[in-house]
Amino acid sequence: MSTSTIAKGLEGVVAASSGVCYIDGDAGVLAYRGIDIHELADSSTFEETCYLLWFGKLPKKAELADLKQKLGAERKIDPAIYDMMRRVPKTATPMEVLRTAVSALSFYDSEAEKIDHDANVRKAIRLTSQIAMIVAGYDRIRKGKNVVDPDPSLSHAANFLLQLNGEKPSATAEKALDVALILHADHELNASTFAARVTAATLSDMHSAITSAIGALKGPLHGGANEAVMRMLFDIDKKGADPVDYVKDMLANKKKISGFGHRVYHTEDPRATHLRQMSRDLGRSANPKWYELSAKIEQYIKTEKGLNANVDFYSASTYTTLGLDVDLFTPVFAVSRISGWAAHVIEQLDDNRLIRPRADYIGPAYPNKYVPMEKR
Repeated sequence: MSTSTIAKGLEGVVAASSGVCYIDGDAGVLAYRGIDIHELADSSTFEETCYLLWFGKLPKKAELADLKQKLGAERKIDPAIYDMMRRVPKTATPMEVLRTAVSALSFYDSEAEKIDHDANVRKAIRLTSQIAMIVAGYDRIRKGKNVVDPDPSLSHAANFLLQLNGEKPSATAEKALDVALILHADHELNASTFAARVTAATLSDMHSAITSAIGALKGPLHGGANEAVMRMLFDIDKKGADPVDYVKDMLANKKKISGFGHRVYHTEDPRATHLRQMSRDLGRSANPKWYELSAKIEQYIKTEKGLNANVDFYSASTYTTLGLDVDLFTPVFAVSRISGWAAHVIEQLDDNRLIRPRADYIGPAYPNKYVPMEKR
C-alpha cells in the first residue's frame, strides 16, 4: 500500500508543462498563449486563433492569408469516407461516426505515420478542415440529402454552416459560430486533451491521438452536458412548465442540472459570458424562447445554489438557434477543439516523455498464493 496522497480524478495534479493554454480558476481567466479569451472572442477569428495555438503567436496578414488558403485546400475528403458514412447503421450517432471516420482518414493520408513537427502542423490543418466536413457531411447523409461542396471564399465557420444547411449563412450566424469555435478551441488538460497527449506520448500518430480525444469527448461528463441542457429546455417547452418550478422539482428529486459549476472555475466560466450574449443576440434575430428559458433557470440556480453557468449552459440555446440538432452539439465541440488537441499533440511530440503514472494498489495483500484447482 502506497503512502502517497491519492488525487482521485487527478484533481489538482500538474501532469505536464505547456505553453498553449493558461487558466486561473479563482479569477475566471482563460487565455490562449497568454491572450485573454475575451480579447480573442471580441477581436479575433477562428482561423487566427488556430494560428496562435499552432505557431505560438498571432499571425501577420500574409501568414493568416496563407493559413486560410491551406485550410481551404484541405477541405477535401476521399470519397471512401463518405461511402463508409453512408453504410453505417441508422442507429449510429454522429459522435460514433466522427470517431470512426477520423480514424479512417489516416488510410488516405500520405503523412499519417509521420510525427515530426512540420508534418504534425500540416496534419493539424488537414484535420481541422476535414472534421468540420465529416460532421456536416454525415448530418446531411443521414437525412437523405446531398453532401455540399465547400466554398473557398468563405470562412471556416461559414463553410461549416454552408455544408450543414446547404445555404450561405447570415452574417449573424457566421459570427456566432466563429466566436463559439474560438471559445471552445482549447481548455488546457481537460479529459480529451489529456487522452490525446497520452496517446501521442507513446509516439503514436496524430490521427490516433485525435481519435483518442474524440472517444473521451464522447462521454457525457465531458462533451455531452450541453445536450442534456437542451433536452431539459425542450421538455420544459413541451410541457409548458414554468422553468423555475421545473428545476426546483429536479433538485427535489436529486437530479443534476447540467450546465452549472466547473471543476476548474470558482467564478463564472469566462466562455459562458460570451455564449450568454450570443444566445441573447441570436434569439433577438430568430427565436428568443430558448434564451429566455435559460436566463430564468440561470438566475434561480445562481441565487439558490450559488452556482455559475458554465460553457455548456448557453452553448445549448446558441446551437439550437443556429439550427443544429442536439446530437450535433458534441461533434461541433470537436470541430473547434481539434485546434487545441492538435496544438497539444504537436507540443507533446516536440518534447516527448511517455506518460505512465502509477496506481495505489488496494487489492489482496501480497503475497497472495496461487491455489491449485483441486484445492479451491
